[in-house]
Amino acid sequence: MKYLLAIDAGTTSIKAGLFDPNGRCIGIAREEYRIDTPCVDRAELDPEIYWQSCVSTVKQVLSRSEGNSIACIAVSSQGETLICTDENGRPLRPAIIWIDNRATDQASRLAEKYTPQVYDRTGIPEIIATWPACKILWLKENEPDVFNKTSKFLLVQDFLLHRLTGTFATNGSVSCTSLYFDYLIHDWWEEMLSEIGIKRSQLPTVFQTGEVFGQLNESAARTLGLTTTVDVVGGGMDQCVGAIGAGNILEGNFSETTGAALTIQVTLGSPDIDKSKLIQVYEHSIPGKYLLCPVCPTAGMAFKWFKDTFGEKEVDLEEVGVDAYELLTNYAVDIPAGSDGLIMLPHLMGTYSPRPNSNARGSFTGFTLTHTRGHFIRALLEGVAFLLKNNLDVIEKTGLKVTEIRSTGGGAKSALWNQIKADVCDVPVITLENDDTALIGDAILAGVASGVFASIESGCEALVKIKNKVNPTLAVEVYKKAYQIYSSLDDTLDGFYKETY
Repeated sequence: MKYLLAIDAGTTSIKAGLFDPNGRCIGIAREEYRIDTPCVDRAELDPEIYWQSCVSTVKQVLSRSEGNSIACIAVSSQGETLICTDENGRPLRPAIIWIDNRATDQASRLAEKYTPQVYDRTGIPEIIATWPACKILWLKENEPDVFNKTSKFLLVQDFLLHRLTGTFATNGSVSCTSLYFDYLIHDWWEEMLSEIGIKRSQLPTVFQTGEVFGQLNESAARTLGLTTTVDVVGGGMDQCVGAIGAGNILEGNFSETTGAALTIQVTLGSPDIDKSKLIQVYEHSIPGKYLLCPVCPTAGMAFKWFKDTFGEKEVDLEEVGVDAYELLTNYAVDIPAGSDGLIMLPHLMGTYSPRPNSNARGSFTGFTLTHTRGHFIRALLEGVAFLLKNNLDVIEKTGLKVTEIRSTGGGAKSALWNQIKADVCDVPVITLENDDTALIGDAILAGVASGVFASIESGCEALVKIKNKVNPTLAVEVYKKAYQIYSSLDDTLDGFYKETY
């Protein structure tokens, strides 16, 4: 039997999934890694950790297959994380993670020159430190030795694809937020390359998302225990391929992912729906389609911070197979909606959507002697839900109407969080049998590329299964007032952060 192997490298963990041609998930393996944050605006990781974690998770899932016969491998990843390598793909410095804000000054200078045209060329509404172009310019000015030695500037997907095949390859789905990719011509934006001082030859070759561009090389095949006949495709950015895995493939479909970050995905046939030019547009992992895709840097990552910082007892229990997140969430179950007035702003690494502010900070406001740890946990879950609603309100101004949301990512595993989102947004929240949607989307693209599935639509029919529909409750009325307080606090502190930090 020919299996489909999916690999997705997220911000704080990497996952591998194995699927059979009938759409059955054979197994999923996951490994977390801790981002290095030496100061408030820095976030880095040794790129070798991506490859080591990839190898480990792939070997775990391959041990569950019969004969390890793999038809195709698809790889997706977080966007914007920059990896500098030599001509052989060896890293020259730690990866600069997408949430890293060191390049704020470079972003400001680029914004002064390119703001009028950048949205039309890239779909990016605001030039901020997140984008790789700004990071590269920072390297040029602050680490010239690394900049001058860099043969290839890669994203995480590109780095893993090279390790697997020996080919430097990318696609528009993951490169569209680099600030130097023109998604209208599906190629590099030469003017921006010249501006930041790099050449086309320093970037990977652009292939179509889901296109077979090579096979496993001998080194990767030997390491993974596979053969060099296995085809490899790039799935694209995790949010785009995850939309496919959620069944979000038709115009006007809505989904959200609460992983390390919070993102919303709306499938579009044309990229110019937002006349205000305020909402990020991605190139979809479906050829010819696009995504409205607001991004909020810290959602599940905020919960992970809380767990690591205040959940020592619960973290210790993880060693015996207990889910620390589930234990912590249980403290919040009996806390009333609105957390008795405690409001949390989940801006632990600045904000992007719907209002960019790299100086924004997280905040718990309104706590008293009566508030417990459970209140703080529920306020965190509610804060992310308020941020979701904030973005949905902006999207609806384009004329799109939210009638339901498909919820994916690690946050979708929480029944309480799903109910809070349904109540805050006042729409049904749909959950899926398998919420590892980036892996599902990768498997679908691998299946189409290898002929297992006739189309993306048939792949979705085989692999995307609805689990539950969570309807709003009477708590909707409570959350209307709480959301007003959240919005007022967010408005008030936005200027404070800009002046203070």
